[in-house]
Amino acid sequence: MLTHTQARPLIQERFGIGASGEGPLLVVEAPADQWLALGRFARAELGCGYLSFVSAVDWKEQGLEVVARVENLEARFALMMKCKLGAGETSCPSLVPVWRGADWMERECYDMFGVRFEGHGDLRRILLPHDWEGHPLLKSYAVDTPYPPYR
Repeated sequence: MLTHTQARPLIQERFGIGASGEGPLLVVEAPADQWLALGRFARAELGCGYLSFVSAVDWKEQGLEVVARVENLEARFALMMKCKLGAGETSCPSLVPVWRGADWMERECYDMFGVRFEGHGDLRRILLPHDWEGHPLLKSYAVDTPYPPYR
């Protein structure tokens, strides 16, 4: 059974990027062009069959960061995948081809942050009405904007 200490050099060897983190939580920051490949590698080679979540962080001037946590439940380690999109960028490859469960999580991330997941088959709002303007979890979102009956 693969352990988190064995997984760390495999990620470095395959992608040329180091994994940080302590203990059974590995953190890997991958560029957008390696995002999907990292997901496929995590599932196939590291045994991370469980997708815990997909979300995003708005770092204001530094741009958005997509974050996904996947786990190898048998070996009891997790991989936190991070992808910085850069200022003004909103496009990231979809993880739906790797984990079907990413479908609704990516829709929620699109709805709240405006991240456009390339290759997602049904990227539309999931939490807010289809005519909602903007993405409320962006730090640039004007919270005093009237939007009856929600405001």
